[in-house]
Amino acid sequence: MQTLLPRPRFPNFLITSCRKVSVFYASYKPDYSNQSRGVLPRFYSDTLPPSKGEVVRVMGDEFHHMTKVLRLSVHDRVELFNGRGGLVQGCIDKIDRTGLDFMALEEPNIVPPKSTNWHVFSAFGTLKGGRADWLVEKCTELGASSVTPLLTERSPAISGNRVDRLQRVIFAAAKQCQRLHEMTLNPPTKISSLLPAISQSKLSFLAVAEATPLISTLSFKRNEASGLIIIGPEGDFSDKEVKMMTEAGATTVGLGPHRLRVETATMAILATLMLWSDSHESMAVGEP
Repeated sequence: MQTLLPRPRFPNFLITSCRKVSVFYASYKPDYSNQSRGVLPRFYSDTLPPSKGEVVRVMGDEFHHMTKVLRLSVHDRVELFNGRGGLVQGCIDKIDRTGLDFMALEEPNIVPPKSTNWHVFSAFGTLKGGRADWLVEKCTELGASSVTPLLTERSPAISGNRVDRLQRVIFAAAKQCQRLHEMTLNPPTKISSLLPAISQSKLSFLAVAEATPLISTLSFKRNEASGLIIIGPEGDFSDKEVKMMTEAGATTVGLGPHRLRVETATMAILATLMLWSDSHESMAVGEP
């Protein structure tokens, strides 16, 4: 004989809370101008519809991701972005074997890039076990404008196949973090080729062991929204390399008492500078 269990009774306060949450979601209208708060699946397309009601074709990996991985179908709403600030909301209009047609349901938006532009030069060419992938992925998420593999005496090369892989990592990270302006992956460069950029930049921070802490250095610096971040390989820069860059205008900075991995040092200095720039930018906006 089957025993019927009594129907659970929830406290009144829990029922009231659930109702409030339901009302909130029913009335919530997301701000699509904020690229970090998109609620629709977002996909890349080099070409966007020029206006509302126009259609573009989506094929290749993005088509596969939309239909095979997420199993989206006709009339499902999605967003397309082009990696250059363009964003448009629309729906899947048609699906066939080779691709799908995306129809814009609104006029395309062009979101200008942020004024914060930090360019990372990091000697990660010899990193193994996915550590270079992690470094590039996190630089994308934190908002670096570009990343350049830096070739040094102790990190002299990076394979072409790895560069191709890193470009795919950047693309995937940009989609995941809702970034509308894709981060640039520059070709590997030698320190000698970096020196002119250091000379022309208002701020160039060179991570060196036992240098003045970065926070202490920033307290004496006029805020800038752009600059260069330079991190050496495991084993650090040679004395000759440090001398070349400091003579070109780079400021040496320390990142604490411990020896950091290349990817850890890169994240520490990039995150600090992004927060530093953003805090000053927010204060400037709030000034009368």
